[in-house]
Amino acid sequence: MTDAPESSDPNADVQPPQVRVVGQYIKDLSFENPGAPDTLRSSGQPEIDMAIDVRARGLGEDHYEVELHLSAKAGRQDTTMFIAELVYAGLFHIRNIDERARDAFLLIECPRILFPFARRILADATRDGGFPPLMLEPVDFAALYRQRLARQQQGEGGDAPAGGEA
Repeated sequence: MTDAPESSDPNADVQPPQVRVVGQYIKDLSFENPGAPDTLRSSGQPEIDMAIDVRARGLGEDHYEVELHLSAKAGRQDTTMFIAELVYAGLFHIRNIDERARDAFLLIECPRILFPFARRILADATRDGGFPPLMLEPVDFAALYRQRLARQQQGEGGDAPAGGEA
């Protein structure tokens, strides 16, 4: 028998979630300007195809790497004006979060943290390539996550967490 009071709360030992951004970095950056200088002399708005993907992987000891893949291809008629590709990543330390909530956090909140930095890098790259800066609209990462879950339920998704295209 002890003198310590007994806790009737079964969650008394549960630790609060802890999240820390350890670092952010460019993993890959590519800018191609295949038609220069001719494409720089033409006027008018180009058609821009944009793709966004999110990938996450565990690195052990509560560390996770989240990669935000952005690619943009601009063209007019049959001419490619530029191709820009960026893989921007973050290293996150995450503790005390159950697996389902952790996966959602990695694929929704982590890319939301990374996106403004990746957006600026892509805008600077297109501007430095001689074009107006490519200003990306905000991305609904929760919708991308729901699409991923729907694909997995249909048997199309893989085991690795991944986002989708926007």
